[in-house]
Amino acid sequence: MKKIALVLFAAALTLTACKKENFFPTASGRPYEVLVVMDSVDWKAPHGRALFDVLDTDVPMLPQSERSFRISQTEVKDFDRVLNIFRNIIIVNIDSRQFTQTKMKFTRDKWAMEQIVLTINSPSEEEFRNFCVEHRQDIVDFLTRTEMNRLVKDLKQKHSKVTFDLAKQIFDCEIFAPKELQSYKKGKDFVWTSNNTASGLENIVMYSYPYEGPQTFTKEYLCHKRDSAMKANLPGEKPGMYMQTDTLCTVVRPIVVHNNYAMEMRGLWIMRNDCMGGPYVSHHRVDTENNKVIVVEGFVYAPEKMKRGLIRRLEGSLYTLKLPEEQYVIEINPGVEEEKKVP
Repeated sequence: MKKIALVLFAAALTLTACKKENFFPTASGRPYEVLVVMDSVDWKAPHGRALFDVLDTDVPMLPQSERSFRISQTEVKDFDRVLNIFRNIIIVNIDSRQFTQTKMKFTRDKWAMEQIVLTINSPSEEEFRNFCVEHRQDIVDFLTRTEMNRLVKDLKQKHSKVTFDLAKQIFDCEIFAPKELQSYKKGKDFVWTSNNTASGLENIVMYSYPYEGPQTFTKEYLCHKRDSAMKANLPGEKPGMYMQTDTLCTVVRPIVVHNNYAMEMRGLWIMRNDCMGGPYVSHHRVDTENNKVIVVEGFVYAPEKMKRGLIRRLEGSLYTLKLPEEQYVIEINPGVEEEKKVP
């Protein structure tokens, strides 16, 4: 009887574990939605406003104002099983008895699958406010890269075979672009793929040029190379029309992709002698095996639409580019320390 009882007990434990796993919910909410867990008194105070100001920023380098995130806030006492399955959660703890300095860490899948919980602990309201001001870009980048990683995961499962094959054929590289990008054009050390639609035109461009040392990564040099490649390969409908970089609305910054140095360029493009234009973002990376720079860019033409979702979707693709002989890294580094869950 004891043996039978032990077997039944073990079976019950196994069934319970399976039920927990099967019924562990998937995170709710739309991409780029953020829930802040913070009492309303604090949320409306200067230190709470400092966090709000970080989240309430525009997506950089779009032709019109579009917010980076959709922000919600809830009282600590109301943070229950309904709200704790939100996809992106920020929990703020301010307590001088527990914390001596302000730090932030994140946890994955704490209450739901595909969930990220960012916790910011601080000893005082003043220190928390200063932290938000000093680390505003780190917070924005973390939340943005979190969504990019979700997108990259989806792109690996469903992507454009046309773009993948052309990148392999011309540059010996791999890239996962949205599956709708089926139209293409090839040039010398150049390829362009597009969804070729009348509404919400999405495009991926790749080109290369020799690496000539650190001066290769100045804004002026990158803009010059971009303009040369686009003018030669993407002319307009009539003579004298060609794509051009709006240098006044372009910013560059160094980033890390697959644990290697890269340069990000982000801004607006215009069609010279025409009325077309839109946002673009590109990564410039060194193929050390062949001593050349590989550029991958996403650009959008959608005058009738908001462009945040379109350009971010293409930006996620840029992070999937794998250069020759490069080891593929599963996800984009979020830039914040991860707190491992206790089993």
